[in-house]
Parts: sequence; structure tokens; C-alpha cells
Amino acid sequence: MSGGGPTADVSARLAWPDDAPAIVRVQLARWRESYGSIPAIEALDPDELADRWASIVTSPKDARVRLLVALERADVRGYALVHPSYDPDSDQVADGEIGDFVVDPDHQRAGHGSRLLQAAVDTLVADRFTRAVWWIGSTDDVLRQFVTESGWEPDGAHRELAGESGETLKQVRLHTSLA
Repeated sequence: MSGGGPTADVSARLAWPDDAPAIVRVQLARWRESYGSIPAIEALDPDELADRWASIVTSPKDARVRLLVALERADVRGYALVHPSYDPDSDQVADGEIGDFVVDPDHQRAGHGSRLLQAAVDTLVADRFTRAVWWIGSTDDVLRQFVTESGWEPDGAHRELAGESGETLKQVRLHTSLA
């Protein structure tokens, strides 16, 4: 035994259908941290969300749609969804996207995000994408710092997404070369 002490049993892998309820738990925890306990979040049916996540794993609309999870032992601590970029200025053969990336708020700063990001990039490379893009909330300075410190840069694109109750989410697009 080395003198470094015990190490955590942590990893990242492709998600399994059985991971869906844990993914929903992480997703809802993040949304509640970001938006509070608003009626729109509380009205969501966790079983219905789990069914949607499980179907992404079992029946993706494109073979390059992949859901990954960050684990601590058998517990899901985060997830990432990667897929071809569907932006009008993207090449769906060459450009991949990190479409969703969430680490459980109670388990941040433990390396799960770094492992998950590396697994997401490795998956995009394995699917032969040569560039990756990632839309990030324009006010999410913590995530933007994490992503830019990982080698991603803004490419000048921005967008506004409209919510059901009239709010808008402003986003900026970051990119990195995978070649």
C-alpha cells in the first residue's frame, strides 16, 4: 500500500438506462440551486423525466447521441449529453456539441466535472468529430471559467432562448478543436 492514503472510487462512463432516476435527481438538484423551488420545476414528473433520459440511452435519434455519467462508487454525481451540433452554421459530420453538462451541486469541486469533461471530449473524438461547441449561460461565470481553463474559447456566437413564462436565457457559444 502506498503512503498516499485511500483514493476515492471515481469514474466516468456511458450511462445505462438504470442510471436515469439518478440523472433526474442531479438535474433537479441543479435546477433548484439555479432557479429555486419554482412551480415549473416542482410540477415536473421525475418518472417521466427518467423515461426520457432512459430513451436517450436506449433509442437515440442519432448513433452519436451519447449520455455519460460521472460516478463516485455507484452514485451518479453528474452527467453530460454529447451529440452532433445542430446549429445552422455547423457541420453535423465534423462538429459535436456538449448539449448538457451538470454536476450535482453537493458534489462539486471533487473532480467529477473534470473527469466528465474529459470523457465527453474522448467520446466526441471517438465519434470522429473534429470540433466541439458548447452553449453556456452568459452569466454562468463559474462554468465559463472551468470551460475556458480547459482550453475552450468563445467563437462570437450568441443566442437567447425564450422560456414558457416569458423569461429569456442568454447564452454564448464556446468551441475547441478536437483534431
